[in-house]
Amino acid sequence: MVKAINPIIPGFHPDPSICRVGDDYYLATSTFQWFPGVQLYHSRDLVNWEELPSPLRRVSQLDMKGDPNSGGIWGPCLSYCDGTFYLIYTNTKNFHGIFKDTPNYLVTTTDLYGDWSEPIYLNSSGFDPSMFHDDDGKKYLLNMRWDSRMENHDFSGIMLQEYSETEKKLIGKPTVIFKGTEVGATEAPHLYKKDGYYYLMVAEGGTMYNHGIRMARSKNILGPYEADPAPLLTVRHNPYSPLQRTGHGSLTDTKNGEWYVTYLCGRPITKKGRCILGRETAIARVIWDKKGWLRLAESGLTPPVECDIDLEEVKYPPLPETVTFDIDELPHTFKTLRIPFDEKIGSLAARKGYLRLYGKDSITSWNTQALVARRLQHHHAEATVKMEFHPENFQQMAGLTVMYDTYNFFYLYMSQDDNGGNTLRVFARDSLKFYNPLMGGISIGDATTVYLRVNIDELTLRYSYSLDGVNYTDIGGELDCSNLSDEAYGDIGHEGHTGTFIGMCCQDLSGGENEPACYADFEFFTYTSK
Repeated sequence: MVKAINPIIPGFHPDPSICRVGDDYYLATSTFQWFPGVQLYHSRDLVNWEELPSPLRRVSQLDMKGDPNSGGIWGPCLSYCDGTFYLIYTNTKNFHGIFKDTPNYLVTTTDLYGDWSEPIYLNSSGFDPSMFHDDDGKKYLLNMRWDSRMENHDFSGIMLQEYSETEKKLIGKPTVIFKGTEVGATEAPHLYKKDGYYYLMVAEGGTMYNHGIRMARSKNILGPYEADPAPLLTVRHNPYSPLQRTGHGSLTDTKNGEWYVTYLCGRPITKKGRCILGRETAIARVIWDKKGWLRLAESGLTPPVECDIDLEEVKYPPLPETVTFDIDELPHTFKTLRIPFDEKIGSLAARKGYLRLYGKDSITSWNTQALVARRLQHHHAEATVKMEFHPENFQQMAGLTVMYDTYNFFYLYMSQDDNGGNTLRVFARDSLKFYNPLMGGISIGDATTVYLRVNIDELTLRYSYSLDGVNYTDIGGELDCSNLSDEAYGDIGHEGHTGTFIGMCCQDLSGGENEPACYADFEFFTYTSK
């Protein structure tokens, strides 16, 4: 027996899709605009998880240059059948206003640690695609359908269409099999077969505080589907639960005959406040009642924070607090923004023992940023980097950023002042508004090596710096970082669906014949929870 304490995968890990292969469990989560695409995990006990290589590591599989904030990978589905893993995903190109451009793709592999296939385009009618493998050998694609007509522009049901593996395309006509309940915003379909029924799991209520999971069932795969009178889980009526925004889930069973649902949740700092860690992955045990409906084992609609799982514990080595860069490739923990880490933006070989980032686009760019970051996974955390940088003008900068996206971030960076000396500045963007907490910079003279640090304590962020790695000086004061959250987007009329990252970056806005004209070398990156 092992105890799960939710969230089981903390930090930005939304839209969990789980599948079991023998005694092994595999889970995929959305990565939105972060590259490589789709985060994969493996577990033997549903509690302890190890990171696997992300499957979408080539631009031919995932081209996100120019994708909007919170675009990119939405709602992947991982499944397994007859020795092959199937991954369905959306690469969202546009979702503001009444139109959504959401092409859906399929890639496959027989080895989760190896390469995945080139993508097969499926459709663009909606998002949250998933694949169902029926016991008669047929395969089906499901996705929610988006209605862009001015009088509707809303979620308009769950579509199902057969997929031909031999022809590698969808065949026949799509059918709307379920339109949801009065709660609305029906999405995230997953189909299961049990005791002669096709069970359809969907999310509903939108991904904020009205979120939830609903089941429906039918004897025929094409329906009609009868909706469960009650949600499987939701905390829309329980503002006191430490796990909020619960919904968008998927099911797995165990060899012991137990069933579990993995689902997303948020942990606001205050009651229905702001979730700076984004949406995280949690788990709950579920049971089938006498009427054949799925219910939380703990009863009620609010999923518990703790969950006992009848499996033998299997632990994995913890992630190192300090990553030094005398390595051949970046650890799976690190991501880049929209584009892959390659020789255009950085190198681990140019200077042995260092991560070199070349000066590229500005920190607000949706195209070519030289930025390497990892998730913030704790409400109390500290991150430190050691950086060497030789800027030649104020348009060259490098440093440590805490970023939700290019609309909401904080940035401590080194640049050069007009007198030729090096200076440290703090720059921030809060829901599209720019500001400089220092109203200027702090001169560090001719120093080119600096230690940069950030401390996050719930909704408070503090930067500091050191020239010797021992004595640190605060810079920028106490900053409100509640804007690093989905909830902040309500103030500017946009949608945000990601989470907070801490990263290293370098910009060169001066250009020139020898572009990039500058680079920054990072010796280590340390992340600790407090």
